[in-house]
Amino acid sequence: MAPQTATEPARAGVSKGAATGLGPRPRVMVLHGPNLDLLGEREPAVYGAITLAELDARLHALADALGVDVEAHQTNGEGAFIELLHAARLRCAGVVVNPGGYTHTSVAIHDALRALAIPAVEVHLSNLYAREPMRHVSVTGAACRGVVMGLGADSYLLALRHVVALVGGASDPARHGLSHPTPSGTVDSAPAATSEPA
Repeated sequence: MAPQTATEPARAGVSKGAATGLGPRPRVMVLHGPNLDLLGEREPAVYGAITLAELDARLHALADALGVDVEAHQTNGEGAFIELLHAARLRCAGVVVNPGGYTHTSVAIHDALRALAIPAVEVHLSNLYAREPMRHVSVTGAACRGVVMGLGADSYLLALRHVVALVGGASDPARHGLSHPTPSGTVDSAPAATSEPA
């Protein structure tokens, strides 16, 4: 079986109302790497009981609330993962990536991430530092704006929120309690709503 590419829809999904990353609703690509198609079956004590379809449904729901579209893909192949990153350069405002086992070994994915002019955030369901020593280094994370890990499915949701804060959604990010990156790369909290005494 040939690896999935950006044109194969079998394991891909786009939020309703999808538009290009340059249209009124920015598009964020979520890219799931090897073995993530087995979520819910593979080592649930490590990765949780959520399936990939359930995770993608949560991402699409959050994307709609934040005023962006999500284009989700899963591939087990390193080359297909890179092709999808190349495609994201042309049609997306940002990416959320989970390179799976390639996190620790793929200089090629690292280079593809560095070639992006759009923000990329790496995500992992498990805490890499609480696992085997071979998983403690992220070759790919070094090419991303940040890494969110160890929070199960919430890792993905937080990463999506941050990418939306960086690129701006169709709705005001401050309404959703998003942080706002400053030019220096630090993060300021979204201003809290205040009410003046009458």
